[in-house]
Amino acid sequence: MPRPSRPRQTTRDGRCHLTTANLVTMPHRFQEWQDTSRQLHLAFADKAHFAVHQPVMPCFGDEGAANHMRLCASHADPGLEVFVYGKRGGRFPARQHEQASRIVARCHGLDPERTLFVEQNPDAIDAGAFHNDVVAVANERVLFTHELAFADAEATYAAIRAKMPEAEIVVVPDSAVSLAEAIRTYLFNGQLLSLHSGEMALVIPTEAHESPAVRGWLDAMLAGNGPIRRVIPVNVKQSMANGGGPACLRLRVVADPAMVDPRFLLDPAAGERIAAVIEEWWPEQIDPHELGSASLEHDVTNARVKLLEALDLPELA
Repeated sequence: MPRPSRPRQTTRDGRCHLTTANLVTMPHRFQEWQDTSRQLHLAFADKAHFAVHQPVMPCFGDEGAANHMRLCASHADPGLEVFVYGKRGGRFPARQHEQASRIVARCHGLDPERTLFVEQNPDAIDAGAFHNDVVAVANERVLFTHELAFADAEATYAAIRAKMPEAEIVVVPDSAVSLAEAIRTYLFNGQLLSLHSGEMALVIPTEAHESPAVRGWLDAMLAGNGPIRRVIPVNVKQSMANGGGPACLRLRVVADPAMVDPRFLLDPAAGERIAAVIEEWWPEQIDPHELGSASLEHDVTNARVKLLEALDLPELA
């Protein structure tokens, strides 16, 4: 799934900064960034409020917002920017490199006192957590994480609390939900949301809710007095089959919606237009033998054109 960009808010110039992700060792990332960059420049064109940067050079290895978390008292307040990186040498390649995270922080003018660089647990990478958001997710003051997410968990928690004393860290023990089960069900690859009621809700795939180990731990959590008060399972089986959970829908940009191109804001009418295009023009299924065929290329290209027409976005055609 695309990991389009990494929004930042704790910047010296007061603007929201975004950088398109790009990684030469993952071909789909290398192919995505041009279109994603065009969308970001269009959606966030107001230079008084936004700065859209070019991607980090591919040799440094940047996979975007999946490896960044922002902790804050509220989304309108300055926050603590947490970059998570991996080190090479394990069974699987580390797809987010420390150098890339530091380049993004410098480009965005982040306050060093409100920025942390944390190593991901090599065991998590070897288990298949190629992005940090497969083992940890943050929202406002809450970090929801697996016990084995970070190389030095206790030092990570201490560093977070030192810079943000009000942070609440909710840790799922490996003894309750194994690392393998957390990755299989994408428990952490979800959406942790602040509701209008003031409560927090965790949106998870149905695969996580149907897991006895995960369900048991979540039920015990809800019976307590922690900051996460609701769990909302959603059916994203097609996304899960393609290697992504609800987190793949997440790109948080702290901004006044009036400053964003309205064509990128979802409302019921836009949702109906998108659904109509998908119903009429999107391929119902793609068989392996169709890959590379001229007919499939035509159908996919035509469906994209119809979608852009429905959203009145000729600049992206």
